[in-house]
Amino acid sequence: MKQYIETHKDRFLNELLDLLRIPSVSADSKFKGDMRSAAAFVQKSMLAAGADTAEIYETPGHPIVYGEKIIDPSLPTVLVYGHYDVQPADPYELWDSPPFEPVIKNDRIYARGACDDKGQFYMHIKALEMMVATNTLACNIKMMIEGEEEVGSSHLETFVNSHKELLECDTILISDTSIIANDVPSIETGLRGLTYMEVEVVGANRDLHSGVYGGGVANPINVLCEMIASLTDADGRITIPGFYDQVVELSAEERAALNAAPFDLEAYKEDLQIGDVAGEKGYTTIERTSVRPTLDVNGIWGGYTGEGAKTVLPSKANAKISMRLVPNQTDEEICALFTKHFEAIAPASVRVSVKPHHGGLPYVTPTDSVEYRAAEMAMEESFGKKPIPARGGGSIPIVALFEQVLGRKSILMGFGLDIDALHSPNESYGLFNYYKGIETIPLFFKHYAQLKK
Repeated sequence: MKQYIETHKDRFLNELLDLLRIPSVSADSKFKGDMRSAAAFVQKSMLAAGADTAEIYETPGHPIVYGEKIIDPSLPTVLVYGHYDVQPADPYELWDSPPFEPVIKNDRIYARGACDDKGQFYMHIKALEMMVATNTLACNIKMMIEGEEEVGSSHLETFVNSHKELLECDTILISDTSIIANDVPSIETGLRGLTYMEVEVVGANRDLHSGVYGGGVANPINVLCEMIASLTDADGRITIPGFYDQVVELSAEERAALNAAPFDLEAYKEDLQIGDVAGEKGYTTIERTSVRPTLDVNGIWGGYTGEGAKTVLPSKANAKISMRLVPNQTDEEICALFTKHFEAIAPASVRVSVKPHHGGLPYVTPTDSVEYRAAEMAMEESFGKKPIPARGGGSIPIVALFEQVLGRKSILMGFGLDIDALHSPNESYGLFNYYKGIETIPLFFKHYAQLKK
């Protein structure tokens, strides 16, 4: 396996760089053509890697690419899931190099989507090529690579429900997560859920002169800021009534195990260039970023933001707010609680509206399953040490849906790092991680097939 990677590593890298040059931003309609180009690239790559079939399935949004290699129906089948869409690269001026012109510096690939998720799902396509070329494919493989993960996978549920037979499998393998460090491998055993809202606060029926009306008419920006500030208290707890009612608290033993993972707080602060960490009182940074729910403002705007001054009292203000959820919270319940509370705390001087965008359920995967043990054995073989189970703070909405609709567990075997700057300017992915993923994935197939006998 390693010899095959070494022989073809330059081509493996160049193919990924070509994929990264396609600005497949699902959130912005101006990139619709690029989304189709990325889907076509993925389809072509699957076929070149040895897939029996690879097709592009249309949706009301962006297309889904599905391919498969069935070597023996009696063997286990692994469904690989990933996404070819990426986050918007804005603000472009904060990038050290253009986000869709990938560059390699210090053994890292810098580009939007380098890690999330192009670099990670493309490892599976190259692993398929390697297994086919070396006649070592031990399981049937199906691949479903979608184009709407970054905007909530709104059309994926319909696709999964209407293609249950096509997607029938024994487990789902996903590489859209991270490891603790290159010398500390880990497997994520849980994900937080998500609910994403947009709020609007409206005051007067037009923008007003701040000298003539200031002090006598509510300023929607001021009101919005006050409302947002009230959503958390001095201890970092969310003040929405009922928000914590369904939260599953970890036992002392579970908290101790979670915090046993290597974590250097000073290095964490140094990397982020912050004076101190923040968050919910009574919990560690590891707990705050993995097993506790959160509420964050992801964007806020209103009034005049152009060059120079304009003494305007704006007629409205907007914000985008996301909440990360933990077992047993649901996005529907939290969305309803947020909406009720936000409307209730609005003063009579303004009108408010709340628009839900998308959401997803939290997910926890067992560590005693066949697929977990296969991933554990594969990573131990490739890294030379046993991986640590860890809880992830991100969200992959499709994971809970897979279990609901297909009745199958997912294994979260990702190879990213915290320094990859996901969703941020200067996103990157290590060459070590890219090649290590290609090396490890076939080992998962090998061990999974053996354990399923």
